[in-house]
Amino acid sequence: MRIGQGFDVHALVPGRPLILGGVTIPFERGLEGHSDADVLLHAICDALLGAAALGDIGHHFPDSDPGWKNADSRVLLRDVYRRVKEGGYRLGNLDATLILQAPRVAPYLAQMLDHLAADLETPRPQINLKAT
Repeated sequence: MRIGQGFDVHALVPGRPLILGGVTIPFERGLEGHSDADVLLHAICDALLGAAALGDIGHHFPDSDPGWKNADSRVLLRDVYRRVKEGGYRLGNLDATLILQAPRVAPYLAQMLDHLAADLETPRPQINLKAT
């Protein structure tokens, strides 16, 4: 068994959509970043890459590469999981926490869970999300 840990943080800025777990959440600001800046999926990518000893998200999808500009982080997550599986590993379970003051994301957690289960080819009961 291997365990990975991931963490990501981006500033909230006007003029960008707020995307968390692949879900666009109505809010007056979004996360600043080269890709869609989905901090939840980026942290999960880093956890998966770390567990498989494959480096980090910045190594595989550098912000210096214009090909990743505004990239959908669900595409990144699927690519990361493909690499993990190629290394002979499979996801056992996932537990992640979103930390933010606003907006409330509880109404969107089910949709985020559905995306994660699909992208990680993992039964939904093996994935848990929390928001605080």
